[in-house]
Amino acid sequence: MKAAVIESVGRAVVTDVPDPTPGPREVVVEVAACGLCGTDLHILQGEFAPRLPVVPGHEFAGEVVGVGTEVTEVAVGDRVAVDPSLYCYECRYCRTGHNNLCERWAAIGVTTAGGAAQYAVAPVANCVRLPEHVRTEDAALVEPLSCAVRGYDVLNARLGAHVLVYGSGTMGLMMLELAKRTGAASVDVVDVNPARLETARRLGVSASAASADELDRPRGWDVVVDATGNAAAIQDGLDRVAKAGTFLQFGVADYATRVTVDPYRIYNQEITITGSMAVLHSFERAAELFANGVLDPEVFISDRIPLKRYPEALERFAAGVGRKIVVVP
Repeated sequence: MKAAVIESVGRAVVTDVPDPTPGPREVVVEVAACGLCGTDLHILQGEFAPRLPVVPGHEFAGEVVGVGTEVTEVAVGDRVAVDPSLYCYECRYCRTGHNNLCERWAAIGVTTAGGAAQYAVAPVANCVRLPEHVRTEDAALVEPLSCAVRGYDVLNARLGAHVLVYGSGTMGLMMLELAKRTGAASVDVVDVNPARLETARRLGVSASAASADELDRPRGWDVVVDATGNAAAIQDGLDRVAKAGTFLQFGVADYATRVTVDPYRIYNQEITITGSMAVLHSFERAAELFANGVLDPEVFISDRIPLKRYPEALERFAAGVGRKIVVVP
């Protein structure tokens, strides 16, 4: 089969690899679409993935075309979205409900072959059936949505909060949509990319700007979300949190990224700084929200690129072109 392969740091190709074979409790999925994510760029840079080469792609959906000998939950022909999370269920974090912090954390498309391919293998427990009205090629959005749902689990955002989101790429826009639906009094978005800000306006943002200095919130925001991973945005966002407010580090920063904090202000103003990592008990809820129309795929997916052009798709994503870019085998 054809698959994208990150062969070494800075090098991605499309080549032939062996077809996957399911284990007893696994299925083979014919991939309909696979989304690109910042994690894929980190893997290309030599971060996250413990070893290369690897077939990337942790945001994917498709049709089941093969099942293991002990699989009864799904059948050939079922359409599914796939949770890429692979936990050990044995370490302290798994046993205390923090599976996303698993000491042996792994993921399809990061540590094992992923969905940037014609076929991918996944545990049956990671597959969520799609209802008839959901297009399979759109359901690659379920995985990033599940990360956003996890972010809001961490926030425990209260009704009437004023929210500021840094970044209006896919994840920032998802946080915008969830904030609107969790009772935010206002949701403002900051981004230096005018085209992306236009999409935020299309989705009904309260206010948008290239800098928070242009927004009128002198007391700050109750909730500030960084969806960029960019040091300058993170630093600025930390200074925009209102008293008793919360800063959520949601974007994936490079390992070397550093910012400074003011410990006295954190103490004196009772500011919470927290983070949200990947998926935790949120994938099925995201699938249900997606099926109920929480996102418009035609707005969120800007580019559908053939798998054979995967390196080009990575370049477009790295350049900040469009919104969600998916490759289609």
